[in-house]
Amino acid sequence: MKSSQYAVRSAALTSYVPLARSLGLDPYRLLTEAGINRAALLDPDLKIPAEALARMLEASAAESGVEDFGLRLAATRELSNLGPLALAMREEPTLRRKLEAAAKFQRLHNEALRLRVEEEDGLVYVSEAMLGTSGMVYRQAAELTIGVLHGMMKLFFGEGWAPRAVCFSHQPPRDMAPHRRFFGAPLRFRADFDGFICQARDLDRATQAADPLMAKYVSAYLDSIVGDPDHDTRDKVWQLVLAMLPTGRCSAEAVADSLGVDRRTIHRHLAQHGETFTVLVDAVRDELATRYLLHDRRRASEVALLLGFSSQSAFSRWFSQRHGCSITAWRAR
Repeated sequence: MKSSQYAVRSAALTSYVPLARSLGLDPYRLLTEAGINRAALLDPDLKIPAEALARMLEASAAESGVEDFGLRLAATRELSNLGPLALAMREEPTLRRKLEAAAKFQRLHNEALRLRVEEEDGLVYVSEAMLGTSGMVYRQAAELTIGVLHGMMKLFFGEGWAPRAVCFSHQPPRDMAPHRRFFGAPLRFRADFDGFICQARDLDRATQAADPLMAKYVSAYLDSIVGDPDHDTRDKVWQLVLAMLPTGRCSAEAVADSLGVDRRTIHRHLAQHGETFTVLVDAVRDELATRYLLHDRRRASEVALLLGFSSQSAFSRWFSQRHGCSITAWRAR
């Protein structure tokens, strides 16, 4: 799916206008320049381009000189802003189940985001990836997303809860005091993912006001409106490719095994979108390579490992074939 096809509910604009005005910005001009119709401010269920929203947040932060613009927006959010996703999360009995529901139905709120929950050695890694960014780093969108998710966790567990660490893949801000105040936890920038790390035992604690029976009804209803199993499978393949690339063992067979299907099933689902597995892997690699090389300024040898290449030379050959020039020339250009 191309980035222009990913949409987000216009509820993502909640509190944008008053915040922008308080910082001396013209919110309506910034909306227009991003290609977002003002009507989106009137109906939280209208769909707007996810990447346009991300660009507008970056422009707002740059023009105002406020590095924590995304976090300031996140501080205004409530569970109801998530619409149907809030219903899916609210009635589940544990945080683990809430996060699983959020991962399953997240595209009802934001089609560009993919939530992953991975557990290892008593720790849980909760990450959000934004698809279709053409390699651009949208730090304000990332901080808004993680800020909202962090706020939902505190809502379910109480103000005393805090993660072990909060992680961002982008560079640290000049002043980290606002981030420290917001999260109240250790911060890690230039990490391999956007999200946070918490104790596994936290996820299995019972939460208040949950109704498991209602959760079943809500899940069945949302299942009925999500539809499109081919789209769902493609998204799962994309997520698995993201996770498997750094291991060096990313293959159609490995992805198929993880999904409990055979390789032909993977190819059939991808064909519904006019893709092959190789094309999808190259698209993921290209997007990550652009981000790592241009915005994070990582060394080519490090990027080669993160993208699953056997050597830097293999990565360099692939990059030259794809972009028509060397990595050095591409960076200079």
